[in-house]
Amino acid sequence: LFPDCIYGGASIAGVTAGNHRLWAHRTYKAKLPLRIFLMVMQTTTIQNNIYVWARDHRLHHKYTDTAADPHNSNRGFFFSHVGWLLMKKNPEVKNKGKNIDMSDVAADPVVQFQIKYYGRLVLFMAYILPAICTMYLLGETFANSLLICNMRHLVGLNMTWSVNSAAHIWGWKPYDSSINPVENPSVALITLGEGWHNYHHTFPWDYKAAELGNYALNGTTAFLDLMAYLGQAYDLKTVSPEMVRKRVARTGDGSYKHGKVPLQNGNAKDHQDTTTKDEGFVWGWDDKDMKVEDIKDATITFKSS
Repeated sequence: LFPDCIYGGASIAGVTAGNHRLWAHRTYKAKLPLRIFLMVMQTTTIQNNIYVWARDHRLHHKYTDTAADPHNSNRGFFFSHVGWLLMKKNPEVKNKGKNIDMSDVAADPVVQFQIKYYGRLVLFMAYILPAICTMYLLGETFANSLLICNMRHLVGLNMTWSVNSAAHIWGWKPYDSSINPVENPSVALITLGEGWHNYHHTFPWDYKAAELGNYALNGTTAFLDLMAYLGQAYDLKTVSPEMVRKRVARTGDGSYKHGKVPLQNGNAKDHQDTTTKDEGFVWGWDDKDMKVEDIKDATITFKSS
């Protein structure tokens, strides 16, 4: 099972580093070899093609936990975890989805290639290739090889779904107490860093998707930092400490005790302004509704020359 765990981890990176932080949120840019690798790994997860995944996720951020959110957590754990995939979409999801700008994703030839050959890519990358490897390199039977493929798929799905469900229910809200997404280290651990969800929904253009968490609790950030060092990832956007401090003081729930930014008097709760909760939702970098000051205050590393 160890080789399949490695393959499964790379597959999850295709979702977290690729579908999520690259294509859905535009938190960084990637050169062609990295985009191809992420596309291939994302395909193995069988979580729909990149375009559909990114569109639904941008919609989720733009209309978080409303009728227009594909997996509205206000409808309960089961619905936000998997139920939303088992029933017809709310009409609001369809209506609002038409207004989500997807021109950047549609313009990527890597995405278009995946869309064109999606069925064949899934069959080969998710089943044929890993089954052949486990059969001929590890001596597994065909039945066991197929079972391992299905197990990898099932585990990967539930890891992704846990962000939509558990990370909207159990945890704390140091950055914005007015939204459902929470900080959940357990989800962060199993999803390579996607569980720092209150921060992520507050600053969806940050490539780290977190303020806290070392590489052990944010494997995706470790991967992206390595890719940036190797010249495959560039223009990595993150949030300035001052922006974090101001937001925590304005809308946090007072639980900001272990953050990187020291607050005046050392207590976030003392600085709360509960009258200023509606910050407006954006799906990430290049959203037309992103505030000018947020763009100016963003820190960009490994800038393209």
